[in-house]
Amino acid sequence: MNAEVEFFVKLRDTGQALVDIAKQRIELLTPPEVKEETKTTNDNEAVFTELNFEREEGPKLGAFEAAYKADNPEDKWTQAYNILKTSKATINERYHNEGYQHSYWLFEGNKIYRQPLKAKPQK
Repeated sequence: MNAEVEFFVKLRDTGQALVDIAKQRIELLTPPEVKEETKTTNDNEAVFTELNFEREEGPKLGAFEAAYKADNPEDKWTQAYNILKTSKATINERYHNEGYQHSYWLFEGNKIYRQPLKAKPQK
């Protein structure tokens, strides 16, 4: 790797480390009442349902839907994307809250995925 590329890789990694440290400190220093306000704001599934989703199908997942950044209003897509990014939502650790109809996750950069939540079996 040439020196310039190596420099920018190190710069990027250092910047990401600083971001991670800042997030941890913010989390520690944020008063509980502010966390509750933020949680309440993020609990609303409308943030996601306002996006334009397209039905897709895959061999492993079966039917699912994807919202593409280019097909949605920038502000709404960014808000939903940031919630999922902050929550570290992946296909194995999907994002949803009580009362949600779907689970949501990120996989590829400019897409938000969702699938209907499965009903919990009655005991």
